[in-house]
Amino acid sequence: MAGVELFSHPVLHARYRAGLCSAAALALLIIALLTYVPPLLLAYRSHGFWLKQNTYLEQPTVRFRYEVLFVATLGSGPGSFLAWSTFPAFNRLQGERLRVPLLLTREEDKNQDGKVDQLHFKLELPLQPTEHVVGVQLILLFSYHLYRMSTLVMQSMAFLQFFSPVPGSQLYTNGDLKLNQRQLLRHCGLDTRYNV
Repeated sequence: MAGVELFSHPVLHARYRAGLCSAAALALLIIALLTYVPPLLLAYRSHGFWLKQNTYLEQPTVRFRYEVLFVATLGSGPGSFLAWSTFPAFNRLQGERLRVPLLLTREEDKNQDGKVDQLHFKLELPLQPTEHVVGVQLILLFSYHLYRMSTLVMQSMAFLQFFSPVPGSQLYTNGDLKLNQRQLLRHCGLDTRYNV
């Protein structure tokens, strides 16, 4: 029968042996596992020992909130604009300058990772034959979530502004939403500082 040497001391010339299937061998195995496995798990969970600085990248979950504010400038005079919004209080303030456009929106996940990568937004504004648009201002609202290391929930916006001396009938634009972080995010709990 094979044996495991549990303990030996040269001065006493004493040796303690036990079989592989004994309680002493099982205790030796458990002690060896507890010596190596918990520190490895702790190092993995804390992302390393004695970190002084660390960075990581995370693609946020960004969703269009279907909240829009649109202003079309018709000329250089005061009050020569058309406006519309998804906010009823704003629409009530516009009076006869209120013009309801046709909206088409589509969110697209290009790489099939479960997070929206693109927003296709189309706005068609009905105009009278005497009206000519020389400027556009558009605000789109988004919800923005980070989950992996810091839990951040906030609302963000995209602002589009275009003016031209010559009236136009169409405007195409592409853009990216970027988060310029100037403060550290909280490492625990839900961070809602920017969710206003």
